[in-house]
Amino acid sequence: MSPVPLKVLQNDYSKYHAHVYFDEVTQQQAQELRSLISNEFPFVIGRFHTKLVGPHPNWSFQVIFNSRAFDSFIIWLEEHRDGLTILIHADTGDDYVDHTERLDWLGEPANLNLDAFS
Repeated sequence: MSPVPLKVLQNDYSKYHAHVYFDEVTQQQAQELRSLISNEFPFVIGRFHTKLVGPHPNWSFQVIFNSRAFDSFIIWLEEHRDGLTILIHADTGDDYVDHTERLDWLGEPANLNLDAFS
């Protein structure tokens, strides 16, 4: 198994979210990844949003997972994301800090709409 690809976020928290970003061009690819995750893991997977939601600057879907799954799921995501950008962040209850300090990216980072936390 390859090392965890994240550079900033470590497995220091009990709960995490992964937000998979997509657009009109990559929508089918994201649907396929969502199905793969659903078949491979017992995680809660959120709605497939084809609109902007919260601080996310792209269409997205969310995956909720815990610290026991962190290392293996991050590696799996990196191997299966096929170019999609994925935001990984802790879920501590402090949404602003979770989305500004306790986060990392698989793929190209995006600018979050932090005004959503106002």
